[in-house]
This record gives sequence, structure tokens and C-alpha cells, in this order.
Amino acid sequence: MRKKYLVPVMPVRKGKAGGRDAVELAAFYSDNGADAILLFDLSESDEEHEQNISMLRELVRRVEIPVYTGGHIRRVEDVKKILYAGCHKAVLNCGRASNVEMLEEVSKRFGRDKIAFSISDESQFAANFPEFGSLAFWSGSDDYCPFGGRLPVISVSGAATEEAVINVLSNKWTDGIATAYFSSEVADFMGLKAAAAERGLKMHVLTSEMEWEELRPNSDGLVPVVVQDYRTLEVLMVAYMNEEAFNATLETGKMTYWSRSRQELWIKGMTSGHFQYIKALSVDCDNDTLLARVSQVGAACHTGNYSCFYRDILKKEYDTSNPLRVFEEVYDVIKDRKANPKEGSYTNYLFDKGLDKILKKVGEECTELVIAAKNPDPEEIKYEMSDLLYHAMVLMVERGVIWEDITEELAKR
Repeated sequence: MRKKYLVPVMPVRKGKAGGRDAVELAAFYSDNGADAILLFDLSESDEEHEQNISMLRELVRRVEIPVYTGGHIRRVEDVKKILYAGCHKAVLNCGRASNVEMLEEVSKRFGRDKIAFSISDESQFAANFPEFGSLAFWSGSDDYCPFGGRLPVISVSGAATEEAVINVLSNKWTDGIATAYFSSEVADFMGLKAAAAERGLKMHVLTSEMEWEELRPNSDGLVPVVVQDYRTLEVLMVAYMNEEAFNATLETGKMTYWSRSRQELWIKGMTSGHFQYIKALSVDCDNDTLLARVSQVGAACHTGNYSCFYRDILKKEYDTSNPLRVFEEVYDVIKDRKANPKEGSYTNYLFDKGLDKILKKVGEECTELVIAAKNPDPEEIKYEMSDLLYHAMVLMVERGVIWEDITEELAKR
């Protein structure tokens, strides 16, 4: 049995979702247990469509779950645009004749893993694909498919209760359900997944490979938890869990601790809004300490500092340069120069001259690097490579590309 997806719907006009910041709303869904997001582009003009595409790029960078996009898909070029913007799947509406006609072409051109289609009910599939039999037969097999391989099916449903959602997910042909029922900030994705799992459905829930009984709590029944930012690995804080807090963290996806001072369960961020969403949980060699990697909202420390460890009480001189941090810091300086020009800045000179000048410099630095590599002194490579990377970062800022875009692309290769 395949795992089922809970997919909140985000209708988007002019870069906004129902008048709200689409990126912030998507981040809320991502952090709170949704399995994917279905963005419906409701643009009425090419100009508005481009605005939504720009917003999609930013949204994909912010969230950590798949982003699907449908709506303004009228030709193959539209599929290309949303996929190149970082969308995980283009969703074709099975009820639109033009989408049905291009389904085979885009599946072959971009890959079946990049395409899904949405239907309101099984009869819609039968009306558009009578030659392929029932949807239940097609979607029940990974081998049989009219386009050479199975495409995921998302039910765009009017289900408005937990029971109705589970009933739709129980259909063999349904990979996921997208409904306005999820489009509320009170939607309990993790609770709904637990309820669906109890009905025998496979859901994306958090499970630990180690039971609490296998851990070695201290005399108070507590296990210390070292908390890290999952991206930077910066240590944020240290807290404690008992068995109840451990289980609550798995059930909700939000870091939950035992407050020793208040002697009660403590969901981090419940008062401040600075929640911690769990990404990974590791145990040390003695089974008596946990390491949690989290997505931190706001500051981890009650003082307002991002980390509780913001005061040095001893520090020897040592090289603190981290290659990735250096790239980020230089990029940030270049980005700041573009936003806040500084007189006499070479970076601003490049931005003022425009894209053609920047491209010319990138080309020149490429040539100089090649020449340096042919010389016997490898030191020249260091200098020329640095020049090339600097000018490449100016180009990145000019064209709106960030380091995460590059690292994610490299990680896929």
C-alpha cells in the first residue's frame, strides 16, 4: 500500500494566497505536518502569471515539503516554467480537455516523476480516458499506465470533515487529497494522520526506531536534549524530555519538553510562537542523551537571542572561517550593495553597468582561470578562482539565484 498525502490547497492571485503572504502560509503548512502543498495559479494575464512564478521560486526555497502547482497550465511551456521555478510536480486537471491532451507529451518530455493529475471523482477519469478502463485498475498498478508508467492521482475534494477526508483517502486510486478543509491554520495534520493510520491507511507519520524504554533517563526520569539548527548545525539550547514529552514530540512534530521549574509538559513556542519543528532525532552511544535537529521559528532563547549560547567565557584565537559561511557572507555583502549602493564600490559599478558587463567579467575570469591552471604555480589558481567566484556571485544576485539553489541542484547530481 502506498503512503497517502495530505495536501492543503493554496489559490494564488497576484502573488497572494487569499490576500495573505503565500510564502508565510506555505511555511506554516510545511512546519505543521502537511505532506505537500498544491498551489493553484489563478492568474488572468501573462503578467500576473509571471508574478506568481516569481513567488513560486521564493516559496519553494522556504518550505521543506513538495510543492505542486496547477491552474494556469494551458500549454507545454507553462509546465516547463513551473518546473524550472522549482515546483516538484506540475498538476494537470483531468477535467480540462487541453490538459488531458498534453498529458502524454509532458510526461515523456519532463519525466513521469514531475507530473501528477487531479480529479474531482473517479467518473471524471472514465469520461476522459474511456480506453484505459477504471481508474482503480490503472492506479493500483505501477506497471500499467497509458503513458508508460503510473502517475500519482490527487483528489481535489470538497471533503470538510475528518471522516470525509479519510473516506476519500481510502479509495485505492487516491494518492492524496487536496481540500479547503486543510486551508485553515487550525488544521491538525498530525492528528488526522494518526486517525487515518488507525483505520489502516499508510501515512507520513513520525516514528522512532528506538522505544523510550531503551533510553537511560536520569534519576528524575529525564533525558537531556541538545538542540541544533538543522541547516547550520548551530547549537540552540539544551532541554529535557520525559516519556510523555518524547511521545508528544513524535505525535505533533513540535519539540516538546519537560519543564523542571514548572513541573509540567512544555511545548516550545506555545507562548512565544517560536516553535521548533523536528527534523531528526539521534541518540548518543550511552542512550542517555538525545540530539535534536530542528527548524527554529524566531529565537530559541528567552532573551531574544537566536541561541542560548551567545556568551563566550573563554576563547582562544583560532581560525573560525567556515567555507560555506564565507560564501554566504560574501553573497550577503554583494546583495546589500545592490539594495544599498555605496559610492566607490566596484560591486555597485558592475550593477550599474548591467547584466552584459557582469557576463563579460565572468567570461574574462573564466579565461584567466584556465590560463592560471596551465602555469606551474598553483597559487595563481587560488587568486583567479576567487575572482571568478566573486563575479559569479554578483551574477547570482543580479539574476535572483541564491546559494541554496546551487547546493540543492548539486545534491541532486
